[in-house]
Amino acid sequence: MKDVYYIDFDVDEVTSRINCIMSRWSVHLIHIKGQKWKVYNHSDILIHEFDFLIDFKNIEGRIKLEDLKLNVIHHIESLRDDTAYIDELVQEDLLY
Repeated sequence: MKDVYYIDFDVDEVTSRINCIMSRWSVHLIHIKGQKWKVYNHSDILIHEFDFLIDFKNIEGRIKLEDLKLNVIHHIESLRDDTAYIDELVQEDLLY
C-alpha cells in the first residue's frame, strides 16, 4: 500500500496514520529516506510506503517532514519493543 502526500499535508494527521501502522505487532522497521518512507514487517517485506512529493529546497516542507519524523521516532521509542527506524531524512544529494 502507498500513501502520497504534498506540501499541504497535515503533520498531526499523517503522524497518527504512521503511528497506527507502526503500532501493529507485525511491523518491524520504518526506513525514513528523504521523501520516501518505507515500512517493513519482520520478514523484511515492504508493507507500506509513504511518498512525500516535497521539494527539499522548500523550508516549510522540510520543517514539516522533520516534525513528522520526530513525532514518529518518539512514538516508536515509546513502544519499547523491537520496532526500529532508520533515519536518513536529509541526504546531501537531496539538498543540491
